Amino acid sequence: MDASEREQYRAAIHGDREAFEMIIRTHSRALFAIAYGILQNREEAEDVVQDSLVKAWKTRWRVREPEKYPAWLATIARHRAHDVFRKRRTFPLSEDIIESVEREPTDTTTLDRQLHSALAALPELHRAALTLRYFEEMDYRTIENTLGLTNGALRGILGRALASMRKQLRPALAPMD
Repeated sequence: MDASEREQYRAAIHGDREAFEMIIRTHSRALFAIAYGILQNREEAEDVVQDSLVKAWKTRWRVREPEKYPAWLATIARHRAHDVFRKRRTFPLSEDIIESVEREPTDTTTLDRQLHSALAALPELHRAALTLRYFEEMDYRTIENTLGLTNGALRGILGRALASMRKQLRPALAPMD
C-alpha cells in the first residue's frame, strides 16, 4: 500500500466523503465478489455491498490503522452476507429432482451447474480468494490486502481451492477429453 492510499483511508476514517467515495469506487467490485461468493445471488450480493458501505461509513472511526481498511471492509461484507444467507429458508430437494439432475447428459448447462456446486462446496475464504483472483482478475497484492492475508497464505488457499475444484469436476470433464 502506498502513501496516497494510506492517506485516502485515513481521510475517510476522519469523515472525508470524497475519500470515502473513492474507496467505494475502488473496492465495490471486490466486496461484490465476496458477497456473491457466499450468496450466489446477484441481487442479494448488491444489497449486501450497499449495506456494508453504509455500515462502513457509520462505523469508520473503529478503524485504528488505515492499512487495515480494505480487510475491514471485506469483513463487514462477509459478515453481512452471512447474515443474509442465514435468513434464507431452505427447502430440501426431493429424491426425484436429485435423480433427474444426476441422469442429465453432460452439456454446458450441467457443467455450469457442477462448477457452481463445486465452487459453493469450498470453504468461504477459499471461494472468496478464487473468485477475486480468477473471476475478478485481481492481482495477489490486492487480494492479500482485501482479505487480510499474507502472500504465502493466499497462495496456499488458492492451491487448495484449485485442487479441490479439479477433484470435484474431474468426472464432469472426463467425457470432454
